[in-house]
Amino acid sequence: MFVRALFLLLVALNVGAACWLAFAHGPTAAVPPATDAGVPKLVLLAERDNGGVAANAELSEAPESKADLASDQCRSIGPFPTQADLRTAMNALTPLTRRIQFHETHATQTRGYWVYLPAVASREQALATARTLSAKGVRDYYVVTAGDQQNTISLGLFRDQGNAERRRSEIAGLGFAPQTNARTEELPVYWLDFALAGGVALDWRSHLASARDIGEQTIACF
Repeated sequence: MFVRALFLLLVALNVGAACWLAFAHGPTAAVPPATDAGVPKLVLLAERDNGGVAANAELSEAPESKADLASDQCRSIGPFPTQADLRTAMNALTPLTRRIQFHETHATQTRGYWVYLPAVASREQALATARTLSAKGVRDYYVVTAGDQQNTISLGLFRDQGNAERRRSEIAGLGFAPQTNARTEELPVYWLDFALAGGVALDWRSHLASARDIGEQTIACF
């Protein structure tokens, strides 16, 4: 009887201990301060700026109305050969315009002129022609030995068309039939687009150091 009573007592004590562990709440630990006393709290730049800027920001000038936009006039000037030229012009004209942007296109540009004697049927014939040129005092030539222009005799590459034509005439005077071929390639060029208020005239050339080869055209407003 005693052993049974002791067993029930131990079971009751265990059940009570389990309930106390499951439902009892310990004391809440105090949260330490984020900073030491006297030290200001750190604030992120985003937290500092976003709070006041959005509410207090003001436009430097009133936005254009639909009527203003409809009366705008837009121009495109170019082409500018390099991005450096484009940036210089953009920096000079930005304060004078309502809106400004740029775009890139490609243009075929002449990179020089090639004077040559057309290809002959065999290398032996090309070498024979070269010896004839040499016998007549021509020193600057080259026999092309491979590629699409094989057995052609090159008589020089010239940046200036006038120099190329003089070379062609010189060789033609010796009894040959040289030809001149312009060498071209596709290169990027840049255009500057800007908008002006209706009725406003802008002498943009006076603001650019070099505008000799720059043209202007009217475009749809953007």
